[in-house]
Amino acid sequence: MKEKKKKTVEELTDRLSKAKSFILTDFQGLTVAEISELRQAIKDSGGEYKVCKNTLFKIAVSDVSLREQLESSLKGCTGVVFGYDDPVVVVKKALDFSEKNEKFKIKQGVVEGKVYSLAELKEISKLPSKNVLLGMLVGGMSSPLQKMAYAMQGVTLKLLYALEALKNKKTQ
Repeated sequence: MKEKKKKTVEELTDRLSKAKSFILTDFQGLTVAEISELRQAIKDSGGEYKVCKNTLFKIAVSDVSLREQLESSLKGCTGVVFGYDDPVVVVKKALDFSEKNEKFKIKQGVVEGKVYSLAELKEISKLPSKNVLLGMLVGGMSSPLQKMAYAMQGVTLKLLYALEALKNKKTQ
């Protein structure tokens, strides 16, 4: 393998190891401006879009079973959307772009090591983002604590009123 191809495979392998998700796409027919718009949208959501050769991508995918599952999608022009931060946000951005531009087609995707079809990716895109889920978790955890704090405050106030009433009774 030539030096340039080796370097490309190493870069793809590095991206795949860092990515929490990646989506294989067909970009045939897109203009340079449309690809630039896609790249910017993906970059804004913590990802990256790269065009790659199918054979080099197959070599870069180290997991044999994953490679076999993706084999059918590695035909024709292939671009890869890599999601590094929140896998759901990148899936949403790619699907939004494919809905706006019919030339951009999503073939398959991998989220957290599992291969998904286009229909399954659409279901994943309906999930809330990581930040929203964390907010829901914090809200769910803080609610019982707030209720306990109010209950403790109520007990303290009742004790205070009882002591005040006792004090008033003794002074009379």
